[in-house]
Amino acid sequence: MQPTAHRGVPRTERQDSLAGGHTPDWEAVRIFLEVVRRGSFRAASECLGQSVNVVRRRIDELERQLGTTLLTRHVDGVRTTTEGAQILAAARQMESASFGLVRARDRALPGLSGEVRIAVTEGLGAFWLTPRLVEFQRSYPGLIIELTCAMRSVDVLRLEAEAAVQLTKPTAADLKVVRLGRLHVIPFVGRPYIEMYGTPKTRVELLKHRIVLQVAEEMPTRNNYDRLFPGLPEPGFVALRTNVSSAHYWALAKGAGIGWLPTYAGAIGARVVPLDIDPELRFSFDIWLTYHPDVNGIPRVRRTIDWIIESFDSKQFPWFGDDFVHPNDLPREYRGRPLVNLFEGFVGGEWPAPAGAVVNGA
Repeated sequence: MQPTAHRGVPRTERQDSLAGGHTPDWEAVRIFLEVVRRGSFRAASECLGQSVNVVRRRIDELERQLGTTLLTRHVDGVRTTTEGAQILAAARQMESASFGLVRARDRALPGLSGEVRIAVTEGLGAFWLTPRLVEFQRSYPGLIIELTCAMRSVDVLRLEAEAAVQLTKPTAADLKVVRLGRLHVIPFVGRPYIEMYGTPKTRVELLKHRIVLQVAEEMPTRNNYDRLFPGLPEPGFVALRTNVSSAHYWALAKGAGIGWLPTYAGAIGARVVPLDIDPELRFSFDIWLTYHPDVNGIPRVRRTIDWIIESFDSKQFPWFGDDFVHPNDLPREYRGRPLVNLFEGFVGGEWPAPAGAVVNGA
C-alpha cells in the first residue's frame, strides 16, 4: 500500500525517488535484468530460486525508488517501457562493472587454489572430461572444480562459468574462442540388439530396424532426422528419445535400438558395436572453448583452461582430429596411456542371490 503522502503524486515527484538522494539497490537491479532476460516474472523466479511474489515486490520497490515504470505486464510476458529500456542499458553497465570487480579480486588471489566453474555439454562432460578431471584435481588439490554438464550454453560474460565447452560457436564479440577439435559421430548398436535382430547393411535395411534418438533444444543434431529420413513417421521406427547422453548410451547398450555415438565410445569401454551402413550417416561437429579474456590473469582458471585444451589434443587423442578415423582403427592410431574406463563404475560385483533362489539352473 502506498504511503499517504504519495497518493496521487507522480512517481517522478515523490520524495523517495533518486532525486531525494537514494541510490538503486543492486540486488533489485539484478532481478530486473533477469526478468527482462527471461521475459516473465515466473521464468525469472525459477532461475533466481525466489518466489514470483518476491520478484514482483522487488521490481515494484525498484520502480518506486527510481520514480518511473520499468515494465508493463502482458499475457505473453513483460516488456520494458521507454524509460525502462534506458534504465536497462545502465543496469547492464552496472552488471558488467560488478563482474569486472569479481575478476579483479580473483586475479589478486594467490596460487592455484579456489573454485573454477566449467560448463560443458552433457556427453563430453560425463564421458570424457569427468574421468580425466579426477587426475587433474589430484595434481592441484587446492582447486575446487564445479562441472556443469548440460546442453544449454552458459553466458561466460555474466560469470555463469569461467570456461565453457560447447558444440555451437559462440558469437559474442568480447569472448575468447578456441576451436578444440572435431567430434565425429556414427551409428552404434548394443550386442543384445544384434543377438535379437541382427544388423542392417544398408540404409534401406536400416528402415526395418529401430533407432534411438538423443534430442535436446541446443543439440546440433536435432534436425538430422528430417534430413536423413524425410517423410518417415517416427512411430514404428523410433523406439526411444532421450535428452541426455548417459540415458542415450545405456539405451543402446541394453539393446533398445540403433543410435549415434562419438567414435571414441569404444576407446572408453562402451559396450556397443560401430555400424558401417552409409557414410552419409556420419556427422562431425566442431568443439568450442569460450572464456572471458580477463580470466587469463587468474592462475587457477588459466591452468584449468590449459588442461581443457590438452584434453582435446588431437595429436594425443586422434578421434578429435579433423579427419574421420573409424572406431575399429582407433586402437592403432592411439599411442597414449590406457584410458580411464568410465563405464567400469557401472559394473559392480555380483549381488548375493536371495535365499532359496535358483542360480544357473541349479
